[in-house]
Amino acid sequence: MIHGETDAEILDALVTDAGLAALELDEARAWLGQARHHPMEPLAAEVWVTDQAFGHVLLVKHRWRGWVPPGGKVERGETPRTAAARELAEETGVRVELLPRPAAVSVRSYRSDWPPTLGLSYAAIVSRDVPLGGEAGQPSRWFALDESWESVFPEDRDHIRAHVRRLAAEHRLRGH
Repeated sequence: MIHGETDAEILDALVTDAGLAALELDEARAWLGQARHHPMEPLAAEVWVTDQAFGHVLLVKHRWRGWVPPGGKVERGETPRTAAARELAEETGVRVELLPRPAAVSVRSYRSDWPPTLGLSYAAIVSRDVPLGGEAGQPSRWFALDESWESVFPEDRDHIRAHVRRLAAEHRLRGH
């Protein structure tokens, strides 16, 4: 939950990263502008992971959401970026520095009986040779970029694919 002066630094980090996100979905910045004046709970953070060849994405199998990017709830005292890195390590065993610019900011309900949640999607580039681990009953796996995967958020496939292609183009422009 974010409220009060003790969480001002976390709120500043949230607002900054939301403003930097490459993609805004669901009018999330306007939602944040209104919601930041009231306690917000929960916040979500995830990581859109691609390989160094920009041909695959790393997803985890959630028990009822299907294949989704690694992520979860931002815990009290955590910035969304810290939460995203923690969730990535917990769910896949991968520890890596996230890219500076968040991939997306969105607002969605993860369950019909939950309030709308602001979510930040960060990005990371990881070698497919890195061993995968993670939580029991929630396997992680690489999917080819154009491969289909079942998810309760099917629109995410196109957003993630577009972001990976943007990263690949930026990478080529920098001459890597």
